[in-house]
Amino acid sequence: MAGDEARTGADGETGADRESGADEETGADRESGATGETGADRESGATDGPEAEEPHAGVAADGGTADGAEPGADGGTADGGSSGDLSDAQVELAAQRELRAKIAARKAEKDGPLASGAKLSGTAADLLAAVRAVEGGAASGSSLYEAPEPATRRPAAEAAPEMTVRPPAPERPAAPAPGTTAAVREVLAEGGAPESLAVPVAAALGEGAAAVLREDPWQLLTVAGVKPEQADGFARALLGPATGPGDPRRTVALTVWLLERAALQGHTALEIQAVRAGLAGHAVPDPEEAVETAVSEAAVLVFQEEETAQDPEDDELDEDAGEGAAAPAAEPEPAAPVLLGLDRYALAEESLADGLARLVRTATADTWEGGELERAAGAHGLVLHTGGEASRAEPVALAAAARARGLRTLVAVHADAGRRALGTTGADAVTVGALLSGAAAGPGRDEDGAFALDLLVVLDAPQLDVETGAMLVESLPDGCRLVLSGDPEVLGAPGAGRVFTDVLAARVCPRVASRVPDPGPLGELVSGIGVGELNQVEAPGKEIVIVPVRDAGEAVHRTVQLVADSVPRAIGVPSEQTQVVTVGHGGSAGTRALNAALKQRLNPGPGRFGGYDPGDRVAYAPVPGRTVTGTVLSADPEGLRLRCGDDELLVPRDRVEPALRHGWALTAHQAAGARWPAVVVVLPGDAAGGLSRPWVYTAFGRAERHLSVVHGVDQALARAVAEGVAPERTTRLRPLLEGLLAPEEP
Repeated sequence: MAGDEARTGADGETGADRESGADEETGADRESGATGETGADRESGATDGPEAEEPHAGVAADGGTADGAEPGADGGTADGGSSGDLSDAQVELAAQRELRAKIAARKAEKDGPLASGAKLSGTAADLLAAVRAVEGGAASGSSLYEAPEPATRRPAAEAAPEMTVRPPAPERPAAPAPGTTAAVREVLAEGGAPESLAVPVAAALGEGAAAVLREDPWQLLTVAGVKPEQADGFARALLGPATGPGDPRRTVALTVWLLERAALQGHTALEIQAVRAGLAGHAVPDPEEAVETAVSEAAVLVFQEEETAQDPEDDELDEDAGEGAAAPAAEPEPAAPVLLGLDRYALAEESLADGLARLVRTATADTWEGGELERAAGAHGLVLHTGGEASRAEPVALAAAARARGLRTLVAVHADAGRRALGTTGADAVTVGALLSGAAAGPGRDEDGAFALDLLVVLDAPQLDVETGAMLVESLPDGCRLVLSGDPEVLGAPGAGRVFTDVLAARVCPRVASRVPDPGPLGELVSGIGVGELNQVEAPGKEIVIVPVRDAGEAVHRTVQLVADSVPRAIGVPSEQTQVVTVGHGGSAGTRALNAALKQRLNPGPGRFGGYDPGDRVAYAPVPGRTVTGTVLSADPEGLRLRCGDDELLVPRDRVEPALRHGWALTAHQAAGARWPAVVVVLPGDAAGGLSRPWVYTAFGRAERHLSVVHGVDQALARAVAEGVAPERTTRLRPLLEGLLAPEEP
């Protein structure tokens, strides 16, 4: 890489107390893919809040708790204050619920043969038979097994009318009734659980939450952050010591919990053996029976995708081999694994596959003059575009050309920072979240909820999780063209699924690979990482600086020095335009420790507003998987007010504690989809186990002009680049697409 800065003496640890390293963290503090764990035993912090804190992790098996205090009155969040307007998070979540309801209703109205699992045998067939025997053919999740037909939509209008009216904001979701919450609070008190769980339990279990919880205490696991040992302690307090680890209520709840944990790692399903192993790890005496019970009660779904047909060329080779000499016996193809999944992700993947197939089939082929991408978009309803940061200009230019043709066109990005990075060419771009929620100016919707669009270009497509992808595609009318553009080398989506990777692998549509290289020393460095090479790069303008450190304490000290002094003085990039990226939230040089030290140096204060002061840099997660960075402006009875780019954003008082964190330092997952003039990547020694090639590629690629690497992992960095492949995600989208659309020849 480039030359080293002079090393300064260690200054000791600052900020937070020492925690376990990033590769030793447990719970929601660990990023997806940050460790070598596999299956259901790995958790991710990428989807819950800005640093994926477990909001109720203080629940102890004996009912103890360590509840955190809410922002006090002097913190600008007076009791009883509430906003009359909907927050962006509330609008977005309500819009998602509305779209999911439409998708589910459309699925439930259809009759058809079994789509996934129709040719089951052995274990899968037995499990599916158990479901049907118990449900009598009318189970609540039966619609997920039905083969969906393409939804009939009203074709897009030929003319492009002016669409200036956005749909009305969804109504605020109703909070649990006070009586329901009070009844749940009584049950929690009996079991020794903290009262702070009352509202989330009531919201998760509905009107009869208290009775449900009393009958099945393990339903406490439906609340994010509650662990099995804590639910076990609660159950023993309510049901008595006779309750055993094989209780069917416990085993079903654990099966669902394992799949929810897997979703935090990006899996939409798990192999049945992985689930059984996870159950055995929690002392379930008969994991096989536990899985069968969970399937029979429709708590989880079972899948086995059909095997793909043999390639005709293989048949010809077999015939040729048979002439004159006996052909060796062909090895039987291994059967597709039996998968278990939750209905929400099964519905999302099937809806997404249906929607993409619909776009492919309903687009009218046309001849567009221009480059390879423009010609492909004119002839097809779905096109994939791959490339680095510099290649983003190509799909943006495609959108401009489509507008010139009179087509209703929109560009959507993952984050506001990605939109601002487009400059004047992205003036009309919106984030995917704002598009789905109606929170930003964009196309109107018809009575079926479809956007008035002829072409949608989605940048940062690798950041699409399966549920967001399903909602987005379901919102497009027949005949609309969709271009998904992104860099396949970056870290995957923070939510469940790997949409971009699966569609690429399915080979069901044209793929256009950009030939535009990323410029300069930074572009050369990142491009080499993408192919597994950590090259020495000449950086005459100090575009790349390596800062070796001996321990985590020195890493924190040098990071603060770089952000506050060295980078502004030597590079000319102010502190507010410099972003720190590290492997995890915990550890001696994780985001917590770094943010504490950076606040002390850059904006010291007492944290008068729920731990924050005006001028603090923050990271806010309005919904899981989406991080918005900004600066604290002020506080009032409604909550904290932030400046995020050109917009002002209100964080409701009840969202400050679970969804807001200081943001001078972020994880690579939080930083994906955005870039900054200068980036400081911190690699303390205890972060070595959390490194992979996609992580390094993503972190280093966030820098536009300057990259400093605080390097304390020795040869682990080069090994991660050369060998560190990110863990695979178990998903079903690829085979679903291959079953709906014949793959194209390479």
